[in-house]
Amino acid sequence: LVFPGQGAQWVGMGVELLDTAPVFAAKIAECDAAFGELVDWSLLDVLRGGEGAPSLDRVDVVQPVLFAVMVSLAELWRSVGVKPDVVVGHSQGEIAAAYVAGALSLEDAARVVILRSKALTGLAGRGGMVSVSRPVAEVSERLAGFPDLAVAAVNGPALTVVSGAVAALEEFLAGCERDGVRARRIAVDYASHSPQVEELEESLAEALAGVTAGPSQVAFWSTVTGGLLDTAGLDAGYWFRNLRETVQFEPVVRALVADGYSVFVEASPHPLL
Repeated sequence: LVFPGQGAQWVGMGVELLDTAPVFAAKIAECDAAFGELVDWSLLDVLRGGEGAPSLDRVDVVQPVLFAVMVSLAELWRSVGVKPDVVVGHSQGEIAAAYVAGALSLEDAARVVILRSKALTGLAGRGGMVSVSRPVAEVSERLAGFPDLAVAAVNGPALTVVSGAVAALEEFLAGCERDGVRARRIAVDYASHSPQVEELEESLAEALAGVTAGPSQVAFWSTVTGGLLDTAGLDAGYWFRNLRETVQFEPVVRALVADGYSVFVEASPHPLL
């Protein structure tokens, strides 16, 4: 079961499920309660587009909402017999994966996704991300001479994400265009998985100090470490690394296939990853 880290364009699917799938609606209500005093907006209002609800363009809104939709979809699927043997999360999707695996309580998972996304607002306007249709080895070569940029995610054999400072990204994009390399900006104004994230380490450690994780009921394959992980290690330090380090999605999927896993279900209505 795969949990993407992006996908604001599909959170609206939750509106129909709220009205037609009681299991989904009940889990959304649990998430709304868990968000509690950590946010000053209503999850249900955001999903239904209520008057005065904040925009999904805000990272500190869209990431908690995505978390709620993903874990509610997983609960709905579980109710009809779709139970994962392994969970994999992409960037903030790992928080949903950790909850579905049973490693985090809903309250702790909500705390991680909300405070992590709030921390990202401190980087807003200073960075960005670019998707490049080339293998990571080739992209890494192109990044030589760009100390303000980093490989943010390895999403596929020929799909790599680069992250970092705005000016450096513009120069990188110009070079790609000149060389006929397909590359496009991702619609964010912050640089996850780049050197800029390092300034958040201390504040995240303080904010997430009370988060505790336990052993999972479902195998958790980490896209931070690139393999099977003991979820007792999902502490504040791990969630900083989850935001700072390269997302090793393609290597994890490749390893799972090599281990004999052949059916992958992504928690979204289209194959984002």
